[in-house]
Amino acid sequence: MKKIKKIRKIKKIGVKLRKPERKQRFSLTALLALFVFIVLFVAVTFAVLAVWILTEFGVIVNLNEESSVILVMVLMSVISIIIGGGMSLLFMKIPLKPINNLINRLNGLAAGDFSTRLKFGGAISNHPVFNEISESFNKLAEELENTEMLRSDFINNFSHEFKTPIVSIAGLAKLVNKGNLTEEQRAKYLTAIEAESLRLADMATNVLNLTKVENQAILSDVTRFNLSEHIRSCVLLLENKWTRKNIELQLDFDEYEIEANEELLKQVFINLFDNAVKFSPRCGTVCADISADEEKITVNILNTGSEISPENMEKIWNKFYQADESHASEGNGVGLAIVKKIVELHGGEVRAKSAGGVVCFTVELPATQN
Repeated sequence: MKKIKKIRKIKKIGVKLRKPERKQRFSLTALLALFVFIVLFVAVTFAVLAVWILTEFGVIVNLNEESSVILVMVLMSVISIIIGGGMSLLFMKIPLKPINNLINRLNGLAAGDFSTRLKFGGAISNHPVFNEISESFNKLAEELENTEMLRSDFINNFSHEFKTPIVSIAGLAKLVNKGNLTEEQRAKYLTAIEAESLRLADMATNVLNLTKVENQAILSDVTRFNLSEHIRSCVLLLENKWTRKNIELQLDFDEYEIEANEELLKQVFINLFDNAVKFSPRCGTVCADISADEEKITVNILNTGSEISPENMEKIWNKFYQADESHASEGNGVGLAIVKKIVELHGGEVRAKSAGGVVCFTVELPATQN
């Protein structure tokens, strides 16, 4: 039922978007019709002129006779066809030129050239309809180019991330299989195999979560719950990670309630705290604070450590992007993409800033879901 309502809503939006453009598209139709009318008018005019000249020179006589009338009609038809066909061949290149241009660019896209862009030349480029076509085409080409870049990044980065633990597991399993190991070594290798297996499982889970939230257009399972307690629970789930690095946690905030999807927000705050712990130095600090007004609730998560460069600030939200190109740190670059999608699904906003050796992620969420 929800899906049907969504489809109806999309259709309504589509109709609203087309109404302002109807006049522009009608003007294009009128322009083409005018061109056809001019061709017909000129062809008929020349045909009448030719018949008049033939009559003046006595080639056609006694127009009152049936045979003469038939001859005139045949002559006019033949002359109209010849002149109309000739004019069409000569001048149809003008309206067909932008269409040929569009077809050539579409063929370029089909061949995989996503860098191609469409631009109409001449006076026709000023027409709103052709501006709309070029803008839509160029936006499509740009999106396809970005998708291709993401696909390449996925193949390069994600295959590397999967290959590393698989190679580690295979190598350690061979060592265990050979035997001649002390119990201490055997336990050490099995622990490493378990850790790498869990790492693979986490990667697969993140990709599945990203796919799930990307395909979700309507927020469901909204409940009212204690956001402060929810955040503290997310931090506890990462206890092994922040205790291993001896991270100092500062979670000093009052109790706040929110209307949201609790399971989805868990992914948001686990990813953000996991990021904060991962990029904090040993014995670093991770802080969180919450503030609210009548309309929204704001959560800030800060960590000390290396800053995010200005050129990477926008890229961090891209799928499979990793600021650490050496892949020395854990992760596969989908965590922040999941965070952004879930926050936007709630009608909120997430942003990041970095200065003075501190990185801060800010999540703004509506206090209630209408």
